[in-house]
Amino acid sequence: MDVVTTVLVGLLLRLGIPIAVTAAVLGILYLLDKRWQKQALTLPVAPSGTPCWEVKGCTEEAKKNCPAVAQPKIPCWYVFRTQDGVMKEACLECRVFRRAPVPVKV
Repeated sequence: MDVVTTVLVGLLLRLGIPIAVTAAVLGILYLLDKRWQKQALTLPVAPSGTPCWEVKGCTEEAKKNCPAVAQPKIPCWYVFRTQDGVMKEACLECRVFRRAPVPVKV
């Protein structure tokens, strides 16, 4: 019985603790992601409140194919991020993005 108990305790320490730590880290990251997504929805669309396609003077044809037009309440640079969260180079150079206020924690 002592050998079985020792093996079970060893397995618990070897496997249980890393799994618990990993689960805790994932939980914290999940909560941070929810918080950041909520903050993203409170960002203004553009510094002036004018959508980027109006600031940039996009044509009607360009607006038809623009994903930012379909989501007007989300800042355009959030819409154009890649699947892994990287912002496009064009957004970094855009005057709409550059003039946007930096979000501050209140």
